[in-house]
Amino acid sequence: MIIGGGDEMETKDVIYELRTKKGLSQDELAEKVFVTRQAVSRWETGETVPNTETLKLLSNYFGVTINTLLGSPKKLICQCCGMPLEDAIVSREKDGSLNEDYCQWCYAQGEYTYGNMDDLIEVCVKHMANAQFPAEAAREYMKNLLPTLSYWKGRGTTADGKIEELKRKLVDEFNSLGIEGMPKVEKLYALVGSYVNLPYPLPNGQAVPFLDDGTTYFGAQLETGGERCFGIIGNADFLLVSTYGEGGKDPELILFKKR
Repeated sequence: MIIGGGDEMETKDVIYELRTKKGLSQDELAEKVFVTRQAVSRWETGETVPNTETLKLLSNYFGVTINTLLGSPKKLICQCCGMPLEDAIVSREKDGSLNEDYCQWCYAQGEYTYGNMDDLIEVCVKHMANAQFPAEAAREYMKNLLPTLSYWKGRGTTADGKIEELKRKLVDEFNSLGIEGMPKVEKLYALVGSYVNLPYPLPNGQAVPFLDDGTTYFGAQLETGGERCFGIIGNADFLLVSTYGEGGKDPELILFKKR
Protein backbone atom coordinates (compact mmCIF):
# COMPACT_ATOMS: atom_id res chain seq x y z
CA MET A 1 0.00 0.00 0.00
CA ILE A 2 1.37 3.43 -0.97
CA ILE A 3 1.02 6.02 1.74
CA GLY A 4 1.01 9.74 1.08
CA GLY A 5 2.24 9.53 -2.50
CA GLY A 6 5.88 9.20 -1.39
CA ASP A 7 5.96 12.29 0.87
CA GLU A 8 7.14 11.99 4.45
CA MET A 9 4.25 11.87 6.89
CA GLU A 10 3.79 11.87 10.62
CA THR A 11 2.40 8.84 12.44
CA LYS A 12 -0.90 10.61 13.08
CA ASP A 13 -1.38 11.21 9.36
CA VAL A 14 -0.33 7.68 8.38
CA ILE A 15 -2.82 6.06 10.75
CA TYR A 16 -5.61 8.39 9.64
CA GLU A 17 -4.94 7.65 5.96
CA LEU A 18 -4.74 3.90 6.49
CA ARG A 19 -7.94 3.87 8.53
CA THR A 20 -9.96 5.99 6.10
CA LYS A 21 -8.71 4.05 3.05
CA LYS A 22 -10.19 0.93 4.64
CA GLY A 23 -13.40 2.78 5.38
CA LEU A 24 -13.12 2.20 9.12
CA SER A 25 -14.42 4.38 11.90
CA GLN A 26 -12.19 5.07 14.89
CA ASP A 27 -14.34 2.65 16.89
CA GLU A 28 -13.86 -0.10 14.30
CA LEU A 29 -10.09 0.32 14.17
CA ALA A 30 -9.94 0.38 17.97
CA GLU A 31 -11.73 -2.98 18.05
CA LYS A 32 -9.27 -4.47 15.55
CA VAL A 33 -6.22 -3.65 17.69
CA PHE A 34 -7.80 -3.96 21.15
CA VAL A 35 -7.70 -0.33 22.25
CA THR A 36 -10.31 2.33 22.93
CA ARG A 37 -11.70 4.82 20.41
CA GLN A 38 -10.13 7.54 22.51
CA ALA A 39 -6.70 5.97 21.99
CA VAL A 40 -7.17 6.03 18.21
CA SER A 41 -8.31 9.64 18.42
CA ARG A 42 -5.18 10.61 20.37
CA TRP A 43 -2.98 8.90 17.77
CA GLU A 44 -4.65 10.82 14.97
CA THR A 45 -4.32 14.18 16.71
CA GLY A 46 -0.67 13.50 17.47
CA GLU A 47 -1.20 13.56 21.21
CA THR A 48 0.28 10.04 21.57
CA VAL A 49 1.70 7.26 19.42
CA PRO A 50 0.87 3.55 19.67
CA ASN A 51 3.10 1.45 21.92
CA THR A 52 5.34 -1.26 20.46
CA GLU A 53 2.83 -4.10 20.75
CA THR A 54 0.05 -2.02 19.21
CA LEU A 55 2.34 -0.96 16.37
CA LYS A 56 2.85 -4.67 15.61
CA LEU A 57 -0.91 -5.21 15.53
CA LEU A 58 -1.40 -2.20 13.25
CA SER A 59 1.43 -3.40 11.00
CA ASN A 60 -0.13 -6.85 10.62
CA TYR A 61 -3.63 -5.50 10.10
CA PHE A 62 -2.75 -2.87 7.48
CA GLY A 63 0.08 -4.86 5.85
CA VAL A 64 2.63 -2.07 6.24
CA THR A 65 5.89 -1.94 8.16
CA ILE A 66 6.27 -0.31 11.56
CA ASN A 67 8.73 2.00 9.81
CA THR A 68 5.88 3.18 7.56
CA LEU A 69 3.58 3.66 10.55
CA LEU A 70 6.22 5.88 12.17
CA GLY A 71 6.48 8.07 9.08
CA SER A 72 9.40 6.21 7.40
CA PRO A 73 12.24 7.68 9.50
CA LYS A 74 14.58 4.96 8.13
CA LYS A 75 15.35 4.05 4.54
CA LEU A 76 15.02 0.28 4.71
CA ILE A 77 17.13 -2.01 2.53
CA CYS A 78 17.21 -5.80 2.40
CA GLN A 79 20.01 -7.01 4.64
CA CYS A 80 20.71 -9.89 2.25
CA CYS A 81 20.66 -8.36 -1.27
CA GLY A 82 20.63 -4.60 -0.59
CA MET A 83 17.35 -3.89 -2.41
CA PRO A 84 15.47 -0.78 -1.18
CA LEU A 85 12.39 -2.01 0.68
CA GLU A 86 8.81 -0.92 0.18
CA ASP A 87 5.84 -2.38 2.02
CA ALA A 88 4.75 -4.45 -1.00
CA ILE A 89 8.00 -6.44 -1.16
CA VAL A 90 8.93 -6.76 2.51
CA SER A 91 9.33 -10.38 3.67
CA ARG A 92 7.00 -12.17 6.06
CA GLU A 93 7.41 -14.57 8.92
CA LYS A 94 5.50 -17.86 9.15
CA ASP A 95 2.75 -16.13 11.14
CA GLY A 96 2.31 -13.52 8.39
CA SER A 97 3.97 -10.65 10.25
CA LEU A 98 6.32 -8.41 8.31
CA ASN A 99 10.09 -8.69 8.68
CA GLU A 100 11.58 -5.28 7.88
CA ASP A 101 15.12 -6.63 7.43
CA TYR A 102 14.59 -8.56 4.19
CA CYS A 103 12.80 -8.58 0.85
CA GLN A 104 10.44 -11.41 -0.02
CA TRP A 105 12.96 -12.89 -2.46
CA CYS A 106 15.65 -13.35 0.21
CA TYR A 107 13.51 -14.41 3.18
CA ALA A 108 10.12 -16.09 3.17
CA GLN A 109 7.93 -17.82 5.75
CA GLY A 110 10.73 -17.77 8.31
CA GLU A 111 13.40 -19.19 5.98
CA TYR A 112 16.35 -17.61 4.15
CA THR A 113 16.37 -18.38 0.44
CA TYR A 114 20.01 -17.68 -0.42
CA GLY A 115 22.92 -19.41 1.26
CA ASN A 116 25.62 -18.66 -1.32
CA MET A 117 26.75 -15.09 -1.97
CA ASP A 118 28.04 -15.79 -5.48
CA ASP A 119 24.67 -17.23 -6.55
CA LEU A 120 22.86 -14.17 -5.21
CA ILE A 121 25.28 -11.81 -6.97
CA GLU A 122 24.64 -13.50 -10.32
CA VAL A 123 20.86 -13.21 -9.85
CA CYS A 124 21.16 -9.52 -8.98
CA VAL A 125 23.50 -8.77 -11.88
CA LYS A 126 20.95 -10.12 -14.37
CA HIS A 127 18.43 -7.54 -13.16
CA MET A 128 20.86 -4.63 -12.68
CA ALA A 129 23.02 -4.71 -15.79
CA ASN A 130 22.22 -2.35 -18.65
CA ALA A 131 24.00 -0.18 -21.22
CA GLN A 132 24.94 2.41 -18.58
CA PHE A 133 25.82 -0.16 -15.90
CA PRO A 134 27.48 -3.20 -17.53
CA ALA A 135 27.48 -6.61 -15.89
CA GLU A 136 31.06 -6.43 -14.64
CA ALA A 137 30.41 -3.09 -12.93
CA ALA A 138 27.22 -4.45 -11.36
CA ARG A 139 29.05 -7.56 -10.18
CA GLU A 140 31.85 -5.53 -8.59
CA TYR A 141 29.28 -3.27 -6.90
CA MET A 142 27.47 -6.25 -5.37
CA LYS A 143 30.73 -7.89 -4.27
CA ASN A 144 31.52 -4.75 -2.29
CA LEU A 145 27.97 -4.20 -0.97
CA LEU A 146 26.90 -7.64 0.26
CA PRO A 147 29.65 -8.16 2.86
CA THR A 148 28.48 -4.95 4.58
CA LEU A 149 24.93 -6.28 5.10
CA SER A 150 23.95 -7.95 8.36
CA TYR A 151 22.96 -11.29 6.79
CA TRP A 152 26.45 -11.87 5.38
CA LYS A 153 28.50 -10.37 8.19
CA GLY A 154 30.17 -13.19 10.05
CA ARG A 155 28.93 -15.72 7.50
CA GLY A 156 31.39 -14.98 4.73
CA THR A 157 30.18 -16.11 1.32
CA THR A 158 28.02 -18.97 2.59
CA ALA A 159 25.23 -19.16 5.16
CA ASP A 160 22.72 -21.71 6.51
CA GLY A 161 23.07 -24.93 4.51
CA LYS A 162 19.42 -26.07 4.85
CA ILE A 163 18.17 -24.02 1.93
CA GLU A 164 21.09 -24.98 -0.30
CA GLU A 165 20.44 -28.65 0.52
CA LEU A 166 16.77 -28.28 -0.42
CA LYS A 167 17.75 -26.62 -3.70
CA ARG A 168 20.17 -29.47 -4.51
CA LYS A 169 17.47 -32.06 -3.83
CA LEU A 170 14.99 -30.20 -6.01
CA VAL A 171 17.51 -29.95 -8.85
CA ASP A 172 18.12 -33.70 -8.68
CA GLU A 173 14.38 -34.45 -8.64
CA PHE A 174 13.66 -32.18 -11.62
CA ASN A 175 16.48 -33.77 -13.60
CA SER A 176 15.24 -37.28 -12.78
CA LEU A 177 11.78 -36.61 -14.24
CA GLY A 178 12.91 -37.46 -17.77
CA ILE A 179 10.66 -34.92 -19.47
CA GLU A 180 11.32 -34.87 -23.20
CA GLY A 181 12.97 -31.69 -24.45
CA MET A 182 13.51 -30.18 -21.02
CA PRO A 183 17.08 -28.87 -20.57
CA LYS A 184 19.14 -29.99 -17.61
CA VAL A 185 18.49 -28.00 -14.45
CA GLU A 186 21.66 -26.44 -13.03
CA LYS A 187 20.43 -23.94 -10.44
CA LEU A 188 17.22 -22.74 -8.81
CA TYR A 189 16.38 -19.21 -7.71
CA ALA A 190 13.92 -17.64 -5.29
CA LEU A 191 10.67 -16.72 -7.10
CA VAL A 192 7.73 -14.90 -5.51
CA GLY A 193 4.41 -16.51 -6.40
CA SER A 194 2.75 -13.33 -7.66
CA TYR A 195 5.41 -12.97 -10.37
CA VAL A 196 5.18 -16.54 -11.72
CA ASN A 197 1.62 -17.64 -10.93
CA LEU A 198 0.42 -18.48 -14.44
CA PRO A 199 -3.15 -19.74 -14.97
CA TYR A 200 -3.00 -23.18 -16.60
CA PRO A 201 -5.90 -24.40 -18.77
CA LEU A 202 -7.67 -27.51 -17.47
CA PRO A 203 -9.70 -30.10 -19.44
CA ASN A 204 -12.95 -28.48 -18.25
CA GLY A 205 -12.01 -25.22 -19.97
CA GLN A 206 -11.09 -23.30 -16.84
CA ALA A 207 -7.68 -21.67 -16.38
CA VAL A 208 -6.40 -22.09 -12.83
CA PRO A 209 -3.25 -20.77 -11.09
CA PHE A 210 -1.59 -23.36 -8.83
CA LEU A 211 0.58 -21.10 -6.67
CA ASP A 212 0.03 -18.74 -3.77
CA ASP A 213 0.86 -15.14 -4.71
CA GLY A 214 2.40 -14.40 -1.32
CA THR A 215 4.65 -17.48 -1.11
CA THR A 216 8.27 -17.67 -2.24
CA TYR A 217 9.27 -20.76 -4.23
CA PHE A 218 12.42 -22.05 -5.94
CA GLY A 219 12.48 -22.25 -9.70
CA ALA A 220 14.03 -21.33 -13.02
CA GLN A 221 13.23 -20.62 -16.64
CA LEU A 222 14.89 -23.11 -18.99
CA GLU A 223 15.49 -21.88 -22.52
CA THR A 224 15.08 -24.44 -25.31
CA GLY A 225 16.27 -22.41 -28.28
CA GLY A 226 12.74 -22.42 -29.67
CA GLU A 227 9.68 -20.21 -29.24
CA ARG A 228 8.67 -21.85 -25.97
CA CYS A 229 10.62 -22.42 -22.78
CA PHE A 230 10.19 -24.57 -19.71
CA GLY A 231 9.32 -23.15 -16.31
CA ILE A 232 10.06 -25.18 -13.20
CA ILE A 233 8.91 -24.35 -9.68
CA GLY A 234 9.15 -26.31 -6.47
CA ASN A 235 9.39 -26.27 -2.71
CA ALA A 236 9.37 -28.79 0.12
CA ASP A 237 5.88 -29.96 -0.94
CA PHE A 238 5.72 -30.22 -4.74
CA LEU A 239 7.34 -30.00 -8.19
CA LEU A 240 5.70 -28.11 -11.07
CA VAL A 241 6.83 -28.13 -14.70
CA SER A 242 5.23 -26.07 -17.45
CA THR A 243 5.98 -24.60 -20.86
CA TYR A 244 5.00 -21.17 -22.16
CA GLY A 245 5.75 -18.64 -24.85
CA GLU A 246 7.27 -15.18 -24.58
CA GLY A 247 6.12 -13.32 -21.48
CA GLY A 248 4.27 -16.35 -20.13
CA LYS A 249 1.91 -16.53 -23.10
CA ASP A 250 -0.14 -19.72 -23.66
CA PRO A 251 1.08 -21.65 -20.59
CA GLU A 252 0.72 -25.43 -20.53
CA LEU A 253 1.03 -27.51 -17.37
CA ILE A 254 3.29 -30.50 -17.98
CA LEU A 255 3.56 -31.92 -14.48
CA PHE A 256 2.42 -31.21 -10.95
CA LYS A 257 3.81 -33.73 -8.49
CA LYS A 258 3.68 -33.97 -4.72
CA ARG A 259 7.04 -34.64 -3.07
